[in-house]
Amino acid sequence: MKIGKHTLRLQTTITLMIGAVLIIMLLVVYMLFSIKVSSQTKSSLEQKAVIISRTLSRNPLIIEALNKSRSSSELQSYTEEIRLLNNVEFVVVMDMNAIRYSHPDKDKIGKHFIGGDEAAVLQGRESISEAEGSLGPSVRAFSPVFSASGKQLGAVAVGISLGNIRLAIRENVEILYWGLLIGSLIGAAGAFLLARVIKKMMFGMEPAAIAKLLEERNSMLQSVREGVIAVDKESRITLINTEARRLLAAIGMQDDPLNQSVESFWPSLRMNTVLKTGEASQDLEVEHSGVTLLANVVPIHVKGAVEGAIATFRDKTEISILMERLSGISLYAEALRAQAHEFMNKLHVILGLTHMKRYDRLEEYITSTVTTTQAEMGTVVRQVKDPVMAGFLLGKLSRAREAGIRLVLLEDGVLPEPSDPERSCQLITIVGNLLDNAMEAPEGTGSKCIHFSFQFQDKTLIVTVSDNGSGIPDEKLPYIFQQGYSTKGNDRGVGLYLVERSLKAMGGAIVCETGKGEGTRFTVSLPYRAKSDGQ
Repeated sequence: MKIGKHTLRLQTTITLMIGAVLIIMLLVVYMLFSIKVSSQTKSSLEQKAVIISRTLSRNPLIIEALNKSRSSSELQSYTEEIRLLNNVEFVVVMDMNAIRYSHPDKDKIGKHFIGGDEAAVLQGRESISEAEGSLGPSVRAFSPVFSASGKQLGAVAVGISLGNIRLAIRENVEILYWGLLIGSLIGAAGAFLLARVIKKMMFGMEPAAIAKLLEERNSMLQSVREGVIAVDKESRITLINTEARRLLAAIGMQDDPLNQSVESFWPSLRMNTVLKTGEASQDLEVEHSGVTLLANVVPIHVKGAVEGAIATFRDKTEISILMERLSGISLYAEALRAQAHEFMNKLHVILGLTHMKRYDRLEEYITSTVTTTQAEMGTVVRQVKDPVMAGFLLGKLSRAREAGIRLVLLEDGVLPEPSDPERSCQLITIVGNLLDNAMEAPEGTGSKCIHFSFQFQDKTLIVTVSDNGSGIPDEKLPYIFQQGYSTKGNDRGVGLYLVERSLKAMGGAIVCETGKGEGTRFTVSLPYRAKSDGQ
């Protein structure tokens, strides 16, 4: 809540709002009760005057006094006693001519009644009125006096001062003031305590902070690449983000799962098991409609009790693609390792010849090494314009020499630098896995030799890798690109699968030519945009 440029705290806002509502309600109650109390107090006093006048009108003493059977002094004493006992302003007995027979002021006895509101009672009707008489303004009740034969002899008037009525009303209204004050204090204390309880329930956070946190949480949930589903302790789905809806739609689960039981909606996710045991389920493979999702389910603990669970999941294929991208980097790192290992071996040879003081052999070795290295580097640098790929191939050449394999880059083509650096990583994955596959191929006749080349023309890159191994049997040829299929043992069969996956992503193709005892030749063609074309 803002007042000008200042923002009030939640506790202050709740206290003020509840206090304001309470004050308004108390004021309305006060007004209604004040009017009611005033009305009832005045009505009560009027009824008191009517009862007194009605009772006196049937008193034998007053009837006899109006018949002149009793003395006026006796009547005066009796009416004064009644007036004082009932605390009224006056008790007046008058005849049919409105001449007073009694009055608090004895000097006014025998004089005409003042006020002009006695006409109705002299005609035989009871009445109540407000008028100003000799004693000031008052509320007056009139009752007629009849003889035993039914003849009207006069009337009795009982008056209560308006000042006394107002005083009585004020005294009754003062009770409302006390009630208003006590109610306000109790309401203020209740509002303060309620505000503190609410603030505690919201972990002491202000509404603005809660709103910001909620927006951040929603933005985070909708921006993550993982699908997120949350359930409460009754297994009802309470939250699902956009990525989860996309993945569920991809596997054919179109219904809105909110408020559904996760056990009936997606039992294979096994969130009920996590709710019961309170133990997380990590790296769970969930298959549905031919799609494999990799899920993690963790329980939500509140004060030591399991109050729900959250499942995060992602398409395993996307993770495989990520691994594929990383594999290019791993291949590059492996090539650099081989190159560093070869360099260390050469340093050891140089160090040994130096200790032996065989400087003539040392000169020959260094000259031979430099010549070979310069020839390799010259060939690679001249044909491969991409420095990342050039460094990778130099590492592969070193590794091939360590393994006793002759690796030859044919000089009939060139590899330009790509316009998109990402292509280098993808190309390393393709070339690296093909070269590794050729190095690990079963030996044929003679020493193992591998030839590879690059040819770029009309925005198309052709990569060929061939070996002189024993070849691939015809019955195994249809399966070589399947993930996990390998003739080299367990935990293999990934290289050619990654090659095919990378080519599909780049819009390329691969052809395998092989024959028993004739070696194997892989030809790769893919769209390739050189950096010079984009300038």
